[in-house]
Amino acid sequence: MTALHMTVWDETGGQGVPAVFVHNIFTWGSDEAYGFAAQRPLADRNRLLLVDRRGYGHSPDTGRSDFDTDADDLVELLARLDSGAHLVGHGNGGLAAMLAAGRRPDLVRSLTLIQPAAFSAAAEHPVVEAMLHRVRGNASVPDSVTPEQYLRASTQGLGMAMPDPTPQRLRAVATSMRERPVWEATVPLTPLRTAPWPTLVICGTWQDAPEPYRTYAGEPLIACAVAVADTAGAQLLRVPGYYPHTQQPATVNAALRELWG
Repeated sequence: MTALHMTVWDETGGQGVPAVFVHNIFTWGSDEAYGFAAQRPLADRNRLLLVDRRGYGHSPDTGRSDFDTDADDLVELLARLDSGAHLVGHGNGGLAAMLAAGRRPDLVRSLTLIQPAAFSAAAEHPVVEAMLHRVRGNASVPDSVTPEQYLRASTQGLGMAMPDPTPQRLRAVATSMRERPVWEATVPLTPLRTAPWPTLVICGTWQDAPEPYRTYAGEPLIACAVAVADTAGAQLLRVPGYYPHTQQPATVNAALRELWG
């Protein structure tokens, strides 16, 4: 296994049940902008392990980032933990968490998916079908496009504030630019439906999101969240905004405490 970096937050003296967090694109585990920094209060009862996926944060570069490789990494990590762990994934990290949980459900205590990039679960939904048609028709990012240009187009171009383009942020963006497309994945919904542990799906309402971010990203992600929750028999939690764990941390953290309890 590649020596992935993990940020560990633990106020339990090592006695808390582990909870593994898997981040989305453009970010890393403990990132305050897009990562799981706002979940740190949960360390009073659980041992939080915030993974930096390959090519992100302080983890090494290993070529093209890939959801199957991420899932393998998570399975190896979970197997090293006594009695498994709670698993939380956001976006592309949610897809990796789903794949890992489907491969080794015996290592999982609960699964939380925050707007998972599980497009195969809702491929026939009109907004997802339109999104897939749009992205599949696009050529790959030209080599002339820099990570800072890509970050600006992906944020300011969609009406959002652009985060500070620090070297760590730009490294994450560069990895995201060459990440294997998540729409190539087939998500394992049957193992989640039959698993002995609970699954929670969290998504934003997106009503205040800037256009065209809501249309291009929000509506497909909502459709995926609803489809995953329905098919897997999971609880669905909707919260205001479009980054649930950073914009509504009190609500998300309370839901995680209840799930883990």
